[in-house]
Amino acid sequence: MGWMRDETGLEKTAANYVALTPLSHLKRASYIYPDRLAVIYGAHRKTYAEYYARVSQLASALVQAGIKPGDVVTTVLPNIPAHVEAHFGVPACSAVLNAVNTRLDVDTIAYILGHGESRLALVDTEFLPAVEAALELMEGDKPQIIEVPDVEAGHTATGRYTTYEDFLATGDAKFKWIMPQDEWESLALNYTSGTTGRPKGVVYHHRGAYLMTMGTVVSWQLVLRPIYLTIVPLFHCNGWNHSWMMPMLGGTIVCLRDITAKAIFDAIADEGVTHFGGAPIVLNSLVNAPESERRTFDHTVQVFTAGAPPPAATLQGVEPLGFNVTQVYGLTETYGHITECLWRSRWDDHPDEERYAIKARTGVLMPMMDEAVVLDPETHKPAPHDSITQGEIMIRGHTVMKGYLKNPEATREAFRDGYFHSGDIAVQHPDTYLQIMDRSKDIIISGGENVSSVEVENALAKHPAVSLCAVVAKPDEKWGEVPCAFVELKPGASATEQELISFVRERLAGFKTPKRVVFEELPKTSTGKIQKFELRKTAAELE
Repeated sequence: MGWMRDETGLEKTAANYVALTPLSHLKRASYIYPDRLAVIYGAHRKTYAEYYARVSQLASALVQAGIKPGDVVTTVLPNIPAHVEAHFGVPACSAVLNAVNTRLDVDTIAYILGHGESRLALVDTEFLPAVEAALELMEGDKPQIIEVPDVEAGHTATGRYTTYEDFLATGDAKFKWIMPQDEWESLALNYTSGTTGRPKGVVYHHRGAYLMTMGTVVSWQLVLRPIYLTIVPLFHCNGWNHSWMMPMLGGTIVCLRDITAKAIFDAIADEGVTHFGGAPIVLNSLVNAPESERRTFDHTVQVFTAGAPPPAATLQGVEPLGFNVTQVYGLTETYGHITECLWRSRWDDHPDEERYAIKARTGVLMPMMDEAVVLDPETHKPAPHDSITQGEIMIRGHTVMKGYLKNPEATREAFRDGYFHSGDIAVQHPDTYLQIMDRSKDIIISGGENVSSVEVENALAKHPAVSLCAVVAKPDEKWGEVPCAFVELKPGASATEQELISFVRERLAGFKTPKRVVFEELPKTSTGKIQKFELRKTAAELE
């Protein structure tokens, strides 16, 4: 051990230390896989050599437009090639990528553009009216607009702005990328959903995104040349970092603008898609798709699902169609997924009901993480691994955000006592697997008893007429709160309120049974998450 006290001559140098960044994946792919198809979108089919050149042109054009290192460049784009290119082109000129949810209201878009100090925005023609209205609300500096028409989807250029292809043409395909000198440099800015108050700006660094790509390869057991379908929006945790990962494997990205069951089946059958990520609602759409929209294929498609634990009924319906589903879990603040329900062979022979219940678990750490544990939110002591005692999931690891932009108070609160506080309530099983019971704000406290909305939803989802459901707290004079269910029925199916209440009562304790069932289309985010805060408002107004 003596020599370790004197490390003279063992310092970091340009030869032995290079900042980690996902940009390196595409640089490498451009000369290892130059002729391999990199990006597909209808007639748009680009090889890695072409992809790299277009990304370089974008980075060059941004520099010529006055974008400097550290400036924010915003995208208001669906999952189209320009958005995939922006994920490399923006950081390749040392700018920070700010991918904005295309379904946000005008006021929130204006806030994000101003709060992030966006200098330039790439905007899809379909979403130009919302962005233009947002610019009208803004005071001070406003971003330059580059319009991204999508003729493939019927959105032709308005003629009011420079188009994306014309903007690219001003750039140099041989532009030398500006690589990060410090892997802690900011790579991306993603705003949380902001269901209460203003959204918070989550800042990612190059190191985290690089390690996220590496860890995902291991967890998803990826091999060379996967064909990946972009169902997770690229504005949602940067598509779980999957677009940054694909060049490492020489993979092909198949862009999907409109997420429908037919489009997914077509992409699998026509392009040979092998992998995609998506919320359980996406799987549900595949299960309930009419025969006329389905296509046959002869391989198993690997799926990461997140956003909510998938109901057993959904898993039971989707697996026979050719999909192997793995439940993963994460947050915007963790770059996307950080745990996986790693499957054990000892579960293979379990009855279906048990297998699907296990598959809905939150799972165990992915390789890039240090800890994801259930702790008592008050004492921070570990909860017993007894499958019963509830606590809060707290997280440490390489893919935890730098913090919230311009909000040191919220950052300190989120990171108190050395953990990122997720706000998710879970139990831990004896084998260490986590299982989310609820968001802390979604727990229903009825007569002093905690009711997991997820548990009630899983019971409801087993009814053959139920397509989607969500359970929230309804104020009650006697019990404080009681469960209230909102249900979408399958096409052509029927069920009464009393029938569903009785169905759940046969499976759960009386205090967990919904006291009201409302039949309506559920409000959803752009990623398919059900907006429970909207349902809580409705439930509060019910008699």
